Amino acid sequence: MTAFFQWLALLPPLLQIPVILLAFGVVVGLILFFVEIAPRSGRQYTVIRLAVAVVIPAAIILVLGVYNSAVWLVPVAAILGGVLFLFDYRSRSGKGYILQLIAFMTPALALVTIGLFYPLIRTIISAFFSNDGSRFVGFSNFAYVFAGGSQGLVALINQIVWVLITPVIATAIGLLYAVFIDKSKGEKVLKVFVFMPVAISFVGASIIFSFFYDYQQGSQIGLLNQIVVWFGGQPVNWLQVSPLNDALLIIILIWTQTGFAMVLLSAAIKGIPEEQNEAAELDGANAFERFRNVTIPGIRPTILVTWITISIVSLKVYDIIAATTQGQNNTGVLSYQMVGLFNNLPPQTGTSSAEAVLLFVLILPFLIVNANNIRKQRLGL
Repeated sequence: MTAFFQWLALLPPLLQIPVILLAFGVVVGLILFFVEIAPRSGRQYTVIRLAVAVVIPAAIILVLGVYNSAVWLVPVAAILGGVLFLFDYRSRSGKGYILQLIAFMTPALALVTIGLFYPLIRTIISAFFSNDGSRFVGFSNFAYVFAGGSQGLVALINQIVWVLITPVIATAIGLLYAVFIDKSKGEKVLKVFVFMPVAISFVGASIIFSFFYDYQQGSQIGLLNQIVVWFGGQPVNWLQVSPLNDALLIIILIWTQTGFAMVLLSAAIKGIPEEQNEAAELDGANAFERFRNVTIPGIRPTILVTWITISIVSLKVYDIIAATTQGQNNTGVLSYQMVGLFNNLPPQTGTSSAEAVLLFVLILPFLIVNANNIRKQRLGL
């Protein structure tokens, strides 16, 4: 593969384009051939599948250049491919079904393994070793975090506060807004105004609110302090006043997530059959009773998904802290502390990994609840 790109780089620029398109077309053609033609019945197609199962794994090893250091991998890959062909040949589906499944799943599994499983396992192991990785220290890194080392306990408490407050308020405001503007005049325009912050990055939103909270000794450029001055007060350095600064930072995340909640919940509300509201109204139910007994039960799964999604976002919040306070004045959270410890000189990999594991433990219940919710929806419970 490297040799191909080196050869390609030597070609004139105008010639590189058709060569790339031709190579792409060949790859697509091969995929279509093995998906649409090779699975057909007949001896010739069985032979094609056998050749593919044996040759392609060996060819991949050759292209990657692994054979230079481990020649034995080439025949091993060919043998494994032959074994897979036998499994497929003897299966009920046959006709290349298992081979197709493996071909489509292997890239995804490889990426998930490299990008998720391996880092997860490596991080968990590092959490039980010293910062230089030289010796096993057990739960010492976790004890250091809970004892308040490197502001770890403050970060953990702040993280829990973010998770308890942000999803509830953002989901509640999004739900109320979706209910009040549903079928109202100018609904689309009103939704756009609330959804616009979702399109802004956390860094961009943090910069906007940094100007809003800005503190100056002279003329004020921060709107919040200007309002205080107008009423005869003295400007306040809002982001240095603890724990008020945490609440002000949480407002930034709520502002960016309310529109997301509103869109999901509004779509769910529109999916409720109108006959249910009409029947409740005929029974004498007022607007609040219809909201409590018809709307809420009808959109409960969507409310749960929205709450879980925003909770996970709250657990991963990093950008807002990095762009505003840099974790000063007791505003750090686990994700920010974790990155900071890892970037220290020398890196505190053990403590950083311990905080990463704590963050994973906090996220895990939300993933379990979400998976359980999806299972219930599939079963119609």
